[in-house]
This record gives sequence, C-alpha cells and structure tokens, in this order.
Amino acid sequence: MEEKIDLKNMTHEGLVAYLAELGQPAFRARQLIKWIYQQRVTDFAAMTNVSKALRDELSVRCRISTLTPATVQCSHDGTRKYLFQLEDDATIEAVRIPMEKEKATLCISTQAGCAMGCVFCMTATTGLVRNLSVAEIVNQVCAALADGPVGNIVLMGMGEPLHNLDNVIDALNIIFLDEGLGYGARRVTLSTCGLVPEILALKDRIKVNLAVSLNAADDQVRSRLMPINKRYPLAELIPACAEFARATKQRVTFEYILIKGVNDSLAMAKKLVKLLHPVRCKVNLIAFNEHQGADFEPPDEATIRAFQEYLLERGLVATLRAGKGCDIDAACGQLKGRMDKVAQCAAE
Repeated sequence: MEEKIDLKNMTHEGLVAYLAELGQPAFRARQLIKWIYQQRVTDFAAMTNVSKALRDELSVRCRISTLTPATVQCSHDGTRKYLFQLEDDATIEAVRIPMEKEKATLCISTQAGCAMGCVFCMTATTGLVRNLSVAEIVNQVCAALADGPVGNIVLMGMGEPLHNLDNVIDALNIIFLDEGLGYGARRVTLSTCGLVPEILALKDRIKVNLAVSLNAADDQVRSRLMPINKRYPLAELIPACAEFARATKQRVTFEYILIKGVNDSLAMAKKLVKLLHPVRCKVNLIAFNEHQGADFEPPDEATIRAFQEYLLERGLVATLRAGKGCDIDAACGQLKGRMDKVAQCAAE
C-alpha cells in the first residue's frame, strides 16, 4: 500500500497544487490549513465545511502527523525541555522558556544531530543523523502550544537551520501563515553558525530575524571553537551579515558564548568592537552552560560583567542572557545525550 502523504509537509502553495490534482479549488487549501493548525484536527471526518467526498478521499491518500514528547523535564524556573522520538526512532529536543513580561519563547530543532562540529556544543558530539522534515519542524511548535501560548520562536535547537534551508523555509511559511500558526516574522529568529552562501540566500527568500553564533573575534580562536570558520572565515562572514542587515533593514544578533580563559578577555572584547563596527547589530552574551564531558567552564560573574560593560561603553548593544533551566538538561543536546546513555546502559 502506498504511504500516505503528510499534509503538514505542505506549504499553502504546495497544498493548492496537490488539491488541484484532485480537481479541487484553491480555497480548499486554506480551509484544510485552518483545521490542521488552528483547530488542531487530525481526523478528516471532523472537517465539517469540507465535502464528504473530499474528506473520504483525503483519508485514503493523506494523514496529519503529530508529535508527542517522549520525555519532559521541568525546571523550578518554569523552563520545560521536550524530547521527541520521531517515526524512525531519531530523537530531537525543544525547549520552552518562560519570559517575565511576555509569553514563553520556544527553541526548536531543525536537524537530528548536527554536522557543524562546534566543540562547545553537546549536539555536535552525535554528528548529523538527518534533516528534519517540514512536518517535524512545525510539529514541535504544535506540541508546545498544547502547554500554553508561545510568544516567540527561535530556530536555535539541535542542528544548523541553514544546512536544511529548503525545509526550514517551508516550515517558516507555515509558521507565518495567518491560517497556519500565525506568527509575525518579527517573532521568529533563525540562528546559524555562519554558512555564508545560505545567509545571502536567506535574505532573498524569506523575512526572519537572523542570529549568528560568533563566539570569538579572531579566526584563530573561532576556528578552534567552530570548524565552520575554516570554510567561511570572519572576513567573509561579517560582510555577509552586514549585507543581510542592509537588505532586510533588520539588526543582526551575534550570539557570543563566554568561555573561561578562551574568549572572555578584554583584549577579545576590543577585537569584537572593531569587528562588528560595520554591522547594524546587537550582541547577546551567554555564559557557557556546562555539560558532562565538556572541557570548558563559564567565566565568573565579574569577568562577564566587565566584558559586557566594555562593549556597552563603546557603543555596542550588548545584552546578557539570563540562565534558564540550570537544574535540568536544558542546553541543546543534553537531554538526548542523557537518555541515550541510559538506553545504552540498559542494553549492556
């Protein structure tokens, strides 16, 4: 029997084209999308404003997938970490982060594992398993919405979003669609380790906030932390970010994980000010989140504050991300790593 088509893998345009093959008018696509994303219906029989003949045909040809967390960890600060097991048994993570004055922020994954090899990242230790489908990306949002409203979405979980560019863009189109998940582009941020050609392509394909994982202001240190820098060094990355900011009229966010004795000196802060001077941007400072097997430590609070103040005094917008979920496996890849270890021990 032919495998059923998952309608959550289709954008509005894709669904219009598919329905046309079935002899259906274009407006049916928006009807179906409303049922799927706004009413959270998974049974075609419940779609009462769709003809019975079409409902019957869709039930034979198609399906509407969902994701249910295999494990949920809850922090004392309200952070929730979801581990999802996919249909092929691959696992991914998403994190729901409470915010003081607004609805929660949701961090979602775009790949199972990651090929980028950043040495400070737990996910990098697993390597790349595969890209996530459009449905697997949007279903993380749908699952989190069952726990309450989500104000902002960040594609900053497992994987490199620009390494799965086509599926990520299709997922964003569903997230942005009024009849879909209904998020404005300003409420969604895509984070990249710095794939320069894809950054330049992204600005022409869809509007979304861009965050770049920077973590050093010279090639020597950044290449040590992030192997991608050997392919796209700072001399290529920073102009691409400047072009993205100019073309989109949006400020680029540079994520900077502060690691004790590696990239937290005032000498590095001085290089950072000079490096980012040409770019309309802000810097988001993050203390390294320790995890099992990590060779790094976070700096002390005085060092972090001194680094931030140096940037602020020289005109850079520099925020300090508050730590969340420190009492659970909240950092990217940590919960998966722990559960994989448990499964391995059980099998031995």
